[in-house]
Amino acid sequence: MQSPGSPFTGWYVAGNAGELETPALILYPERIEANIRKMIDVAGSADRLRPHVKTHKIPEIVQLQVRHGIRKVKCSTIAETEMAARAGADDILLAYQPVGPNIQRFFSLPRKFPSKKFSCISDCESILRELSDHASVTGYKAHIWLDINAGMNRTGIEPGEKARELFRMISLLPGLVPAGLHVYDGHINERNVENRIKICDEAFAPVRSLIEDISIMTGAPVKVIAGGTPTFPVHARRENTELSPGTTLLWDYGYGSSFSDMQFLYAAVLLTRVISKPSGNKICIDLGHKAVASEMPHPRIHIEGMHDYRVTGHSEEHMVIETTEAGKINVGDHLYAIPWHICPTVDRYDTVYVSEGGMVTGQWQVEARKRKINL
Repeated sequence: MQSPGSPFTGWYVAGNAGELETPALILYPERIEANIRKMIDVAGSADRLRPHVKTHKIPEIVQLQVRHGIRKVKCSTIAETEMAARAGADDILLAYQPVGPNIQRFFSLPRKFPSKKFSCISDCESILRELSDHASVTGYKAHIWLDINAGMNRTGIEPGEKARELFRMISLLPGLVPAGLHVYDGHINERNVENRIKICDEAFAPVRSLIEDISIMTGAPVKVIAGGTPTFPVHARRENTELSPGTTLLWDYGYGSSFSDMQFLYAAVLLTRVISKPSGNKICIDLGHKAVASEMPHPRIHIEGMHDYRVTGHSEEHMVIETTEAGKINVGDHLYAIPWHICPTVDRYDTVYVSEGGMVTGQWQVEARKRKINL
Protein backbone atom coordinates (compact mmCIF):
# COMPACT_ATOMS: atom_id res chain seq x y z
CA MET A 1 0.00 0.00 0.00
CA GLN A 2 1.67 3.50 0.17
CA SER A 3 0.44 3.55 -3.36
CA PRO A 4 -2.60 5.42 -4.72
CA GLY A 5 -5.49 5.30 -2.29
CA SER A 6 -3.87 3.80 0.82
CA PRO A 7 -1.04 5.90 2.21
CA PHE A 8 0.65 4.89 5.45
CA THR A 9 1.27 7.59 8.02
CA GLY A 10 3.15 5.78 10.81
CA TRP A 11 6.67 6.26 12.17
CA TYR A 12 7.84 3.32 10.06
CA VAL A 13 7.09 4.93 6.69
CA ALA A 14 10.06 5.43 4.36
CA GLY A 15 9.28 8.09 1.78
CA ASN A 16 11.46 6.36 -0.78
CA ALA A 17 10.16 2.83 -0.10
CA GLY A 18 9.06 2.57 -3.72
CA GLU A 19 12.73 2.50 -4.75
CA LEU A 20 13.65 -0.38 -2.43
CA GLU A 21 13.85 -4.03 -3.41
CA THR A 22 11.71 -6.40 -1.39
CA PRO A 23 11.57 -8.32 0.79
CA ALA A 24 13.71 -6.09 2.99
CA LEU A 25 14.32 -5.25 6.62
CA ILE A 26 14.45 -1.59 7.66
CA LEU A 27 16.09 -0.45 10.91
CA TYR A 28 15.52 2.90 12.63
CA PRO A 29 18.63 4.17 14.50
CA GLU A 30 16.80 6.88 16.44
CA ARG A 31 14.48 4.28 17.91
CA ILE A 32 17.39 1.92 18.58
CA GLU A 33 19.09 4.68 20.57
CA ALA A 34 15.88 5.32 22.50
CA ASN A 35 15.86 1.63 23.41
CA ILE A 36 19.50 1.81 24.49
CA ARG A 37 18.68 4.72 26.80
CA LYS A 38 15.74 2.74 28.22
CA MET A 39 17.98 -0.29 28.83
CA ILE A 40 20.44 1.90 30.73
CA ASP A 41 17.60 3.41 32.74
CA VAL A 42 16.31 -0.04 33.76
CA ALA A 43 19.82 -1.30 34.58
CA GLY A 44 20.79 1.79 36.55
CA SER A 45 24.02 2.31 34.61
CA ALA A 46 25.59 1.42 31.27
CA ASP A 47 28.31 -0.58 33.02
CA ARG A 48 25.76 -3.11 34.32
CA LEU A 49 24.68 -4.05 30.80
CA ARG A 50 26.14 -6.80 28.64
CA PRO A 51 23.63 -6.92 25.75
CA HIS A 52 23.48 -9.95 23.48
CA VAL A 53 24.52 -9.22 19.88
CA LYS A 54 22.76 -12.29 18.44
CA THR A 55 19.65 -10.16 17.94
CA HIS A 56 21.30 -7.92 15.34
CA LYS A 57 24.83 -9.13 14.44
CA ILE A 58 25.58 -5.61 13.15
CA PRO A 59 28.71 -3.56 13.99
CA GLU A 60 26.93 -0.20 13.77
CA ILE A 61 24.55 -1.26 16.55
CA VAL A 62 27.50 -2.24 18.76
CA GLN A 63 28.95 1.21 18.00
CA LEU A 64 25.69 2.90 19.03
CA GLN A 65 25.88 1.07 22.36
CA VAL A 66 29.54 2.01 22.86
CA ARG A 67 28.59 5.63 22.22
CA HIS A 68 26.20 5.37 25.17
CA GLY A 69 28.84 3.81 27.42
CA ILE A 70 27.96 0.12 26.96
CA ARG A 71 31.32 -1.53 26.34
CA LYS A 72 30.51 -5.12 27.33
CA VAL A 73 28.60 -7.54 25.10
CA LYS A 74 27.58 -11.17 24.94
CA CYS A 75 27.80 -13.35 21.81
CA SER A 76 26.82 -16.83 20.61
CA THR A 77 29.40 -17.38 17.86
CA ILE A 78 33.07 -16.68 17.22
CA ALA A 79 31.99 -14.53 14.27
CA GLU A 80 29.80 -12.39 16.53
CA THR A 81 32.69 -12.11 18.97
CA GLU A 82 35.09 -10.98 16.25
CA MET A 83 32.54 -8.50 14.89
CA ALA A 84 31.97 -7.01 18.35
CA ALA A 85 35.71 -6.59 18.94
CA ARG A 86 36.19 -4.83 15.62
CA ALA A 87 33.17 -2.61 16.33
CA GLY A 88 34.62 -1.26 19.57
CA ALA A 89 33.37 -3.45 22.42
CA ASP A 90 36.08 -3.95 25.06
CA ASP A 91 34.80 -6.88 27.13
CA ILE A 92 33.29 -9.71 25.10
CA LEU A 93 31.72 -12.93 26.37
CA LEU A 94 31.29 -15.97 24.16
CA ALA A 95 28.16 -17.33 25.85
CA TYR A 96 28.53 -20.67 24.14
CA GLN A 97 30.85 -23.37 25.43
CA PRO A 98 33.65 -23.78 22.86
CA VAL A 99 34.21 -27.36 21.72
CA GLY A 100 36.30 -28.94 18.97
CA PRO A 101 38.05 -26.45 16.63
CA ASN A 102 36.18 -23.57 18.28
CA ILE A 103 38.53 -23.83 21.26
CA GLN A 104 41.46 -22.90 19.03
CA ARG A 105 39.36 -20.19 17.36
CA PHE A 106 38.51 -18.77 20.79
CA PHE A 107 42.21 -18.43 21.62
CA SER A 108 42.84 -16.70 18.29
CA LEU A 109 40.73 -13.76 19.51
CA PRO A 110 43.17 -12.31 22.10
CA ARG A 111 46.00 -12.77 19.62
CA LYS A 112 44.09 -10.73 17.02
CA PHE A 113 42.73 -8.17 19.50
CA PRO A 114 45.27 -7.92 22.35
CA SER A 115 43.64 -4.86 23.93
CA LYS A 116 40.28 -6.61 24.37
CA LYS A 117 39.10 -8.88 27.16
CA PHE A 118 37.53 -12.17 26.05
CA SER A 119 35.74 -14.76 28.14
CA CYS A 120 33.60 -17.83 27.57
CA ILE A 121 31.22 -20.07 29.46
CA SER A 122 31.77 -23.69 30.44
CA ASP A 123 29.93 -26.37 32.39
CA CYS A 124 32.17 -29.37 31.70
CA GLU A 125 35.35 -30.63 33.39
CA SER A 126 36.88 -32.07 30.21
CA ILE A 127 36.38 -28.81 28.29
CA LEU A 128 37.88 -26.85 31.17
CA ARG A 129 40.97 -29.05 30.97
CA GLU A 130 41.19 -28.50 27.20
CA LEU A 131 40.87 -24.75 27.71
CA SER A 132 43.61 -24.91 30.33
CA ASP A 133 45.90 -26.84 27.97
CA HIS A 134 45.37 -24.28 25.18
CA ALA A 135 45.94 -21.43 27.62
CA SER A 136 49.26 -22.95 28.66
CA VAL A 137 50.37 -23.38 25.04
CA THR A 138 49.25 -19.95 23.79
CA GLY A 139 50.15 -17.95 26.87
CA TYR A 140 46.70 -16.34 26.96
CA LYS A 141 44.61 -16.66 30.08
CA ALA A 142 41.01 -17.77 29.59
CA HIS A 143 38.39 -16.02 31.70
CA ILE A 144 35.64 -18.55 32.42
CA TRP A 145 32.06 -17.98 33.51
CA LEU A 146 30.61 -21.15 35.01
CA ASP A 147 27.38 -21.81 33.10
CA ILE A 148 24.49 -22.51 35.50
CA ASN A 149 21.27 -24.33 34.65
CA ALA A 150 18.57 -22.24 36.34
CA GLY A 151 15.71 -24.35 35.03
CA MET A 152 15.87 -23.90 31.27
CA ASN A 153 17.54 -27.32 30.89
CA ARG A 154 19.41 -26.31 27.75
CA THR A 155 22.98 -25.86 28.97
CA GLY A 156 24.72 -25.40 32.28
CA ILE A 157 25.30 -27.29 35.49
CA GLU A 158 22.66 -27.29 38.21
CA PRO A 159 23.55 -25.11 41.21
CA GLY A 160 24.88 -27.23 44.04
CA GLU A 161 27.98 -29.01 45.30
CA LYS A 162 29.12 -30.15 41.86
CA ALA A 163 28.90 -26.59 40.55
CA ARG A 164 30.90 -25.33 43.53
CA GLU A 165 33.62 -27.89 42.86
CA LEU A 166 33.70 -27.01 39.16
CA PHE A 167 34.15 -23.34 40.07
CA ARG A 168 37.01 -24.36 42.36
CA MET A 169 38.57 -26.32 39.49
CA ILE A 170 38.52 -23.22 37.29
CA SER A 171 40.50 -21.34 39.94
CA LEU A 172 43.07 -24.16 40.20
CA LEU A 173 43.67 -25.08 36.54
CA PRO A 174 46.64 -23.22 35.01
CA GLY A 175 45.73 -20.50 32.55
CA LEU A 176 42.10 -20.24 33.66
CA VAL A 177 40.59 -17.34 35.58
CA PRO A 178 37.15 -17.70 37.23
CA ALA A 179 35.05 -14.77 36.05
CA GLY A 180 31.79 -15.63 37.79
CA LEU A 181 28.48 -17.34 37.08
CA HIS A 182 26.45 -17.19 33.87
CA VAL A 183 22.74 -17.68 34.60
CA TYR A 184 20.36 -17.59 31.64
CA ASP A 185 16.67 -18.11 32.39
CA GLY A 186 15.22 -17.93 28.89
CA HIS A 187 12.40 -20.30 29.84
CA ILE A 188 10.69 -17.61 31.94
CA ASN A 189 8.15 -15.88 29.72
CA GLU A 190 5.34 -15.16 32.16
CA ARG A 191 3.29 -12.20 30.94
CA ASN A 192 2.10 -11.00 34.34
CA VAL A 193 4.93 -8.95 35.80
CA GLU A 194 4.27 -9.90 39.45
CA ASN A 195 4.21 -13.59 38.57
CA ARG A 196 7.32 -13.18 36.42
CA ILE A 197 9.19 -11.65 39.35
CA LYS A 198 8.07 -14.50 41.63
CA ILE A 199 9.05 -17.23 39.14
CA CYS A 200 12.39 -15.56 38.44
CA ASP A 201 13.23 -15.18 42.13
CA GLU A 202 12.28 -18.81 42.82
CA ALA A 203 14.49 -20.02 39.97
CA PHE A 204 17.35 -17.86 41.25
CA ALA A 205 17.12 -19.01 44.88
CA PRO A 206 19.44 -22.05 44.42
CA VAL A 207 21.86 -19.79 42.54
CA ARG A 208 21.90 -17.39 45.47
CA SER A 209 22.88 -20.25 47.77
CA LEU A 210 25.65 -21.23 45.36
CA ILE A 211 26.91 -17.64 45.29
CA GLU A 212 27.11 -17.62 49.09
CA ASP A 213 29.00 -20.94 49.13
CA ILE A 214 31.50 -19.77 46.51
CA SER A 215 32.00 -16.44 48.31
CA ILE A 216 32.86 -18.30 51.50
CA MET A 217 35.18 -20.64 49.57
CA THR A 218 37.03 -17.86 47.74
CA GLY A 219 36.71 -15.03 50.22
CA ALA A 220 35.55 -12.71 47.45
CA PRO A 221 32.26 -11.53 45.91
CA VAL A 222 30.97 -13.56 42.97
CA LYS A 223 30.06 -11.76 39.76
CA VAL A 224 26.94 -12.90 37.93
CA ILE A 225 25.63 -12.43 34.40
CA ALA A 226 21.90 -13.04 34.55
CA GLY A 227 18.71 -12.87 32.57
CA GLY A 228 17.44 -12.46 29.08
CA THR A 229 15.05 -9.82 27.84
CA PRO A 230 11.93 -10.68 29.92
CA THR A 231 13.82 -11.08 33.20
CA PHE A 232 16.61 -8.52 33.05
CA PRO A 233 14.51 -5.91 34.93
CA VAL A 234 14.07 -8.46 37.74
CA HIS A 235 17.79 -9.20 37.94
CA ALA A 236 18.52 -5.46 37.88
CA ARG A 237 17.56 -5.45 41.58
CA ARG A 238 20.42 -7.82 42.45
CA GLU A 239 23.87 -6.66 43.48
CA ASN A 240 27.04 -7.51 41.55
CA THR A 241 24.97 -8.62 38.55
CA GLU A 242 25.39 -7.83 34.86
CA LEU A 243 22.31 -7.92 32.64
CA SER A 244 22.03 -9.46 29.18
CA PRO A 245 18.94 -8.41 27.25
CA GLY A 246 19.14 -8.56 23.46
CA THR A 247 15.73 -8.17 21.83
CA THR A 248 15.31 -4.83 23.61
CA LEU A 249 17.52 -3.19 20.98
CA LEU A 250 15.14 -3.84 18.07
CA TRP A 251 12.04 -5.21 19.85
CA ASP A 252 9.52 -7.45 18.12
CA TYR A 253 5.81 -8.14 18.11
CA GLY A 254 6.18 -11.34 20.09
CA TYR A 255 7.63 -9.56 23.10
CA GLY A 256 5.71 -6.34 22.47
CA SER A 257 2.37 -8.15 22.66
CA SER A 258 3.43 -10.28 25.63
CA PHE A 259 5.18 -7.85 27.98
CA SER A 260 3.20 -4.63 28.27
CA ASP A 261 5.35 -3.59 31.23
CA MET A 262 8.44 -3.34 29.01
CA GLN A 263 8.17 -0.05 27.17
CA PHE A 264 10.59 -0.55 24.29
CA LEU A 265 10.09 0.72 20.75
CA TYR A 266 9.79 -1.32 17.59
CA ALA A 267 12.93 -0.44 15.65
CA ALA A 268 12.86 -3.03 12.85
CA VAL A 269 10.18 -3.37 10.18
CA LEU A 270 9.84 -5.64 7.17
CA LEU A 271 9.03 -4.11 3.80
CA THR A 272 7.14 -6.46 1.49
CA ARG A 273 5.20 -6.22 -1.78
CA VAL A 274 2.03 -7.76 -3.09
CA ILE A 275 3.00 -10.07 -5.95
CA SER A 276 -0.40 -11.61 -6.74
CA LYS A 277 -4.13 -11.58 -5.95
CA PRO A 278 -5.12 -15.23 -6.43
CA SER A 279 -8.77 -14.67 -5.42
CA GLY A 280 -11.10 -11.88 -4.43
CA ASN A 281 -10.20 -11.83 -0.75
CA LYS A 282 -6.60 -13.07 -0.91
CA ILE A 283 -3.28 -11.42 -1.59
CA CYS A 284 0.16 -12.99 -1.88
CA ILE A 285 3.24 -11.12 -0.65
CA ASP A 286 6.96 -11.81 -1.08
CA LEU A 287 7.56 -12.59 2.59
CA GLY A 288 8.27 -16.30 2.57
CA HIS A 289 10.08 -18.47 5.09
CA LYS A 290 13.38 -17.13 3.75
CA ALA A 291 12.44 -13.53 4.62
CA VAL A 292 10.98 -13.78 8.13
CA ALA A 293 11.43 -16.00 11.19
CA SER A 294 9.11 -18.97 10.74
CA GLU A 295 9.97 -21.38 13.54
CA MET A 296 6.73 -20.59 15.40
CA PRO A 297 3.04 -20.97 14.49
CA HIS A 298 1.28 -17.96 13.00
CA PRO A 299 1.14 -15.05 13.56
CA ARG A 300 4.70 -14.52 12.33
CA ILE A 301 4.15 -10.86 11.44
CA HIS A 302 1.94 -7.94 12.36
CA ILE A 303 0.97 -5.93 9.27
CA GLU A 304 0.74 -2.22 9.98
CA GLY A 305 -2.38 -0.49 8.67
CA MET A 306 -4.28 -3.73 8.03
CA HIS A 307 -6.94 -4.65 10.58
CA ASP A 308 -8.71 -7.77 9.35
CA TYR A 309 -6.46 -10.50 7.98
CA ARG A 310 -5.10 -13.97 8.53
CA VAL A 311 -2.30 -15.95 6.93
CA THR A 312 -3.62 -18.96 5.00
CA GLY A 313 -0.39 -20.15 3.39
CA HIS A 314 3.33 -19.73 3.92
CA SER A 315 6.13 -21.26 1.85
CA GLU A 316 9.73 -20.47 0.96
CA GLU A 317 9.08 -17.29 -1.04
CA HIS A 318 5.34 -16.65 -0.61
CA MET A 319 2.91 -15.65 2.12
CA VAL A 320 -0.81 -15.80 1.30
CA ILE A 321 -3.11 -13.55 3.31
CA GLU A 322 -6.89 -13.58 3.44
CA THR A 323 -8.33 -10.14 4.18
CA THR A 324 -11.56 -8.22 3.78
CA GLU A 325 -9.35 -5.30 2.71
CA ALA A 326 -8.07 -7.04 -0.42
CA GLY A 327 -10.19 -4.80 -2.65
CA LYS A 328 -8.14 -1.76 -1.61
CA ILE A 329 -4.83 -3.44 -2.39
CA ASN A 330 -3.17 -3.74 -5.79
CA VAL A 331 -0.43 -6.00 -7.11
CA GLY A 332 2.82 -4.08 -6.63
CA ASP A 333 1.67 -2.26 -3.48
CA HIS A 334 4.01 -2.46 -0.53
CA LEU A 335 3.19 -3.26 3.08
CA TYR A 336 5.05 -2.80 6.35
CA ALA A 337 5.16 -5.67 8.86
CA ILE A 338 6.68 -6.07 12.31
CA PRO A 339 8.20 -9.54 12.78
CA TRP A 340 7.05 -11.73 15.65
CA HIS A 341 10.63 -12.86 16.34
CA ILE A 342 13.31 -10.38 15.32
CA CYS A 343 16.54 -12.32 16.02
CA PRO A 344 16.20 -15.03 13.31
CA THR A 345 14.50 -12.49 11.03
CA VAL A 346 17.64 -10.33 10.96
CA ASP A 347 19.61 -13.48 10.22
CA ARG A 348 17.71 -13.85 6.93
CA TYR A 349 19.40 -10.73 5.49
CA ASP A 350 22.93 -9.92 4.33
CA THR A 351 22.14 -6.20 4.53
CA VAL A 352 19.43 -4.09 6.13
CA TYR A 353 18.17 -0.65 5.17
CA VAL A 354 18.57 2.28 7.57
CA SER A 355 15.78 4.85 7.84
CA GLU A 356 16.34 8.31 9.31
CA GLY A 357 14.02 11.29 9.11
CA GLY A 358 11.40 9.34 7.19
CA MET A 359 13.73 8.24 4.39
CA VAL A 360 16.00 5.25 3.84
CA THR A 361 19.48 6.79 3.82
CA GLY A 362 21.80 3.79 3.67
CA GLN A 363 22.47 0.16 4.44
CA TRP A 364 24.20 -1.82 7.19
CA GLN A 365 25.86 -5.18 6.70
CA VAL A 366 24.67 -8.01 8.94
CA GLU A 367 28.33 -8.89 9.28
CA ALA A 368 28.13 -11.67 11.87
CA ARG A 369 25.41 -13.52 9.97
CA LYS A 370 28.38 -15.49 8.65
CA ARG A 371 29.60 -18.38 10.76
CA LYS A 372 33.14 -17.23 10.07
CA ILE A 373 34.50 -13.76 9.25
CA ASN A 374 38.28 -14.11 9.53
CA LEU A 375 39.08 -16.19 12.61
